[in-house]
Amino acid sequence: MSGRVKQRSSANPTDSASVSVNERILKECHTLYTDPDQGLITIASKLGLNLLAPRKKINILLIGNHSAGKSSFINWYIEEHVQKTGVAIETQGFTFVTSGRKRESLTGNATLHLYPHFKELAKLDGVVEYLTTEISTSKQKRFSLVTFVDTPGLVDGDMKYPFDVDKAILWLGNLADLIFVFFDPIGQALCKRTLNLVEKLNETHADRMKFYLSKADEAGHESDRQRVLMQIVQELCKRPGLNRTGFDMPTIYVPNQSSSKSRCVNQIETVCVQIEKTINQTIQNTLNALEKDCENIADLIDQKLEVDRAANSYNLRARGKGFIFFLLGLLLPAALLVNFLASNVSNDVLVSTLGKDGAATLKIYLTPVGSLWESVPKDYHMYALGGLIVVSLLLLLLAKLSTRLRSTLNRKQKRVLKEEQDFVQKHVKATKEKLYSEYLRQSVASHDLN
Repeated sequence: MSGRVKQRSSANPTDSASVSVNERILKECHTLYTDPDQGLITIASKLGLNLLAPRKKINILLIGNHSAGKSSFINWYIEEHVQKTGVAIETQGFTFVTSGRKRESLTGNATLHLYPHFKELAKLDGVVEYLTTEISTSKQKRFSLVTFVDTPGLVDGDMKYPFDVDKAILWLGNLADLIFVFFDPIGQALCKRTLNLVEKLNETHADRMKFYLSKADEAGHESDRQRVLMQIVQELCKRPGLNRTGFDMPTIYVPNQSSSKSRCVNQIETVCVQIEKTINQTIQNTLNALEKDCENIADLIDQKLEVDRAANSYNLRARGKGFIFFLLGLLLPAALLVNFLASNVSNDVLVSTLGKDGAATLKIYLTPVGSLWESVPKDYHMYALGGLIVVSLLLLLLAKLSTRLRSTLNRKQKRVLKEEQDFVQKHVKATKEKLYSEYLRQSVASHDLN
């Protein structure tokens, strides 16, 4: 085991130098779960515990009406033009935008191979054909730890989608760490399809949802912008689930797309702050879950070893009880048989066979058996013999039933369990402590960690 641990702890120096601390922490946590030999998922599965590997990136779902600026925001965040933008409906399907080693575009099937936890999307008719992934080499902001999910622009009226767009977005919302809702102030802000989806998502994911007035620089003067904000907020608050205190809708716009110098306060950096906050929270949750899973595995191993000890103790008692019943089952008919033989053999034969002392001892031990047998009238000897046979059979049956043993672990199985428990308690938890220290060291001084 120690050899495998050392092998897994080693890392590619080139990769280590090119990733951030947080990115490396999430990757190491993911490896601790998914290692094929000593991963927590493999160990836990032997104990009947199903674990899920933590994701190495957070998922951000962007929804909004047509031309709300979702694709433009993604391009701005990664500082690369990977998504088409414009007044026309450019995003007709779902596009995953993630970081990688080289610029690449993937089709639907390749996307599902890259993201196996999204395979359920294939069950929705028509979605796979409109599913793509854009891989970018950008290292801007926190993009290495983010996967954006750009969704089709939502419109009212007779617009027909090649798949059930509402159902697909609601399903994706279950796997999203953040849901950004962009409202375009020019004409489409109150799109009913968007509002209906927002209301449904809010029922189960209210804490993940963030609202933004996008393209705020195009809303006219400050008074016009405030009027648009009020209209959107009023429309949202008409929905019971969305009528809550602390409702916030920052005004954002992509700076380099502004046609003229705008006096509108741009709060687009608050979006970056929210992403940063979610990444940090995800790292803390991942490390906390790692420790909890280690404790669960260690407890399950303790329970399994305790059950094995109880089974061994039970089996020992069962064997002893079965042995006693077995002896009694044989002893009664054997004693009667010996008494019968001894009473029908002359004393000279017994002395010559067993010796004088042996013959005397045998007669002493057989005296109670002979007396008991003689006390039974001769007419009932056959019945007594039959009853004796039945009692003997019952005792032998009890012996067999008593020796029904519980399954136990062999020495190899117990040794492997103890090695795995030791590995989880010492290596994995020590790795978790090291990763937590590295994470905290980004924010506090080293001496504060002691």
